[in-house]
Amino acid sequence: MTRGEPRLSILRRYLEDAIAAESNFETQLRAMSKEGDNAAAKLAFAQHAEETKSQRLRLMVRLQEMGGSPSGFKAVVAHLFNFAPKAAQLGHDQSEISAQNLIIGYAVENSEIAMYEALAATAAAAGDLQTEQLAREIQEEERRAAKMIWHLIAPCSQESYGKISSAA
Repeated sequence: MTRGEPRLSILRRYLEDAIAAESNFETQLRAMSKEGDNAAAKLAFAQHAEETKSQRLRLMVRLQEMGGSPSGFKAVVAHLFNFAPKAAQLGHDQSEISAQNLIIGYAVENSEIAMYEALAATAAAAGDLQTEQLAREIQEEERRAAKMIWHLIAPCSQESYGKISSAA
């Protein structure tokens, strides 16, 4: 094993993790874009699903440039946990689905911001400027998505409250 191989091995693992996470979230976003009755939330999820797909593809290119390939095992495990956050929706009115999805989306975006912080820091420590730059670019995209989602939570929640309270 050459001196650079452990560095590449570590970075490839981080990239595999990020690819699995983005694949999982892309699936969730596409599902959420079809759920609920808030048009703005549904559109936001659909648009971010496309951005997430682009992120996943850019990560895959970088991983392949480093001699790696996505981990099928990590993708399967990530998808197994895909619906765990949806359990929080149990007991909520149908009109609350969009607001609940926005809460899940906001939490996931912030998790991804942290994931890309770890990837960027690891790449910097390894002297891999290209991977660090990619991680920072995607991290900024995740920050913008989290901010967009944040601004939809209150109006969507108020809208669902209005529907529930007027039906009561």
